[in-house]
Amino acid sequence: MNTIEIKNSKTKLILLVAGSLIFIILGIFLAVSPQKFASFIFRSLIFIRLVGIVTILFFGLCFIILIKSLLTKKFNLIINEKGIIDNSSYASVGEIFWNDINAIKRIDVMSTKFLIINVKDPNKYLNKESGIKRKILERTYKTYGTPISISSNTLSYNFDELEKAISKFYNEYKSAPK
Repeated sequence: MNTIEIKNSKTKLILLVAGSLIFIILGIFLAVSPQKFASFIFRSLIFIRLVGIVTILFFGLCFIILIKSLLTKKFNLIINEKGIIDNSSYASVGEIFWNDINAIKRIDVMSTKFLIINVKDPNKYLNKESGIKRKILERTYKTYGTPISISSNTLSYNFDELEKAISKFYNEYKSAPK
């Protein structure tokens, strides 16, 4: 069986966890002592405190998701003759069969590279999810025309090699039955 199994990069995840923790601490300072951050530009203590609370909530959620990813022992991306099993991020959709895919293209957003996976029936993947995850997938769908995107940011795999591997498998197995 021809399979590529990729785990998350512990180093990249630790750096992201550390970054989230720094922002959580900054948010706590903003929320608890907004007067220390008040200047003639932002005089509103309520606004500064609100920014602190939003920072704590957002990066707290990121922190929890990253810790969960850091502690997982399973593979985060599996590529085989059936398709792709994507568990590489919070907004991953799980199993994507080759014959569900129309096209695969690469995009660069600032310094981050993504593989955009265009599927025949995007609603099949959207309808499986709910809550925040569904909102993220819907936003990706509105922006790129598909809910599915894969980045190697947290994976222990080179993006160019990932793109080559997925394209090779897709071209070989796209017309194979499930």
